Amino acid sequence: MSSHPPSPGKSLDCRLHQLYFRGAGIHHFVARRCRPAGIALGIVLVLAACLGIGHEQSSTYQLFSLSLGMIVIGIPWAMSRRATVEAKRELPRFGTAGEPLRYTVQVWHHGKGRLKRAWLADSPPDPRPRLEDFTLLREPGEEERNGFDRRLAYFRWQWLLIGNRLFSGGFSNDPLDLKRGELARIAIELTPLRRGVIRFDDLRVLLPDPFGLFQRCRKVKAPTATLTVLPRRFPLPPIELPGGAAFKMAGESNTNSIGTAGEFVALRDYRPGDPLRQIHWKSWARTGRPIVKELEDTYYPRYGLIVDTLSCDRTDHQFEEVVSVAASFAASIDTSESLLDLMFIKNEAHLVTAGRGLERAEKLLEVLAGVTPERMENFNALAQLVMRHRDDLTSCLVIFNGWDEARAEFLQTLTRGGIVCAPIIIGKGSTPAGVPGHWLESGQIARDLQRLPMRLGNTF
Repeated sequence: MSSHPPSPGKSLDCRLHQLYFRGAGIHHFVARRCRPAGIALGIVLVLAACLGIGHEQSSTYQLFSLSLGMIVIGIPWAMSRRATVEAKRELPRFGTAGEPLRYTVQVWHHGKGRLKRAWLADSPPDPRPRLEDFTLLREPGEEERNGFDRRLAYFRWQWLLIGNRLFSGGFSNDPLDLKRGELARIAIELTPLRRGVIRFDDLRVLLPDPFGLFQRCRKVKAPTATLTVLPRRFPLPPIELPGGAAFKMAGESNTNSIGTAGEFVALRDYRPGDPLRQIHWKSWARTGRPIVKELEDTYYPRYGLIVDTLSCDRTDHQFEEVVSVAASFAASIDTSESLLDLMFIKNEAHLVTAGRGLERAEKLLEVLAGVTPERMENFNALAQLVMRHRDDLTSCLVIFNGWDEARAEFLQTLTRGGIVCAPIIIGKGSTPAGVPGHWLESGQIARDLQRLPMRLGNTF
């Protein structure tokens, strides 16, 4: 434990975080059990009580009595409802951030009697931010707020709370109507809001009162399930990477052999390991010994997709755009006729390869779904990783999160090593002078991607 007392600013952040953390928990508990109609009725009750003080208007007292009566009946009724339900989710393997998703839940009713007027709801994991994020991150435009708002940081808390919410929706459209022991399949719709892995472990059955004012939330016994949410992807125009092959062309390049599927070269004696389909049966019959056809090796391009994960922006908005652009290219490059190496820093340098005979392109998207921003610069380790594979690479697509001297030095290291690079830089505002490659303005990524030239390349 540090012997130095925390600074007043940090101490205030701790107290504010604790206050907001508890307040958000209470709000979630109440909001899940009070339906919008119940909240509106509560407001009417309070207004009727205030207006009725010191006045003898019968209409006000009637409104107060009606509201109070409905609340007194609704709350006990909802709390008295019972449901013994078991369920199992049937989730797809992948979802995409921002795109609606529909899945089914198998539901068994084990309780007594018939279960009617009940709905299912999947709750997202706790979105309340950690103290570290609350202290370090900043809401976009926070510096323009007045001193009181900046000091209390309530809008920052709300921004983090909304940003941490993994999905919206999660409710079943059709009500449950089950006899004892009956099985039903219920559809639930939700929209993933951000990439990553969603862990589903809080399935509830909602049991409202007859007025639809309040509801009881009973925990449903269901095994935990996970869903991998892939990054958002942008449509790309027809593009060719430097090195001689287009996205959907199986061009022959002098990089990586994928087998002997080329033109006929000559006949030779059989060697152990030669495939039977290459045996030349006529020559074997004529000579009395096995003869095989020798074919020239076929080569396919091998591209590098280098992702800059360093983020010094306290909002990380630009970093998410970098990941989305990388995912767009990873999904567009035809890995059935090429190899694609995804390289990035996550604590250390990582390399994941997809292509012929290796992983599918979905593996790269799955890896990008879990990439987190780095706070410490480590371009040297990334450069060493790329240089170790430079003899195999046809060219590299480098996606930068901003532009500075460290990134310029990294790109120069690769080009001096003989690697053909096509840099794409994501930054704020219009293109600065002297920036190489292709500039994408933050917030206008889809527009600028459509303006990319057909053949990418370095513009040093």
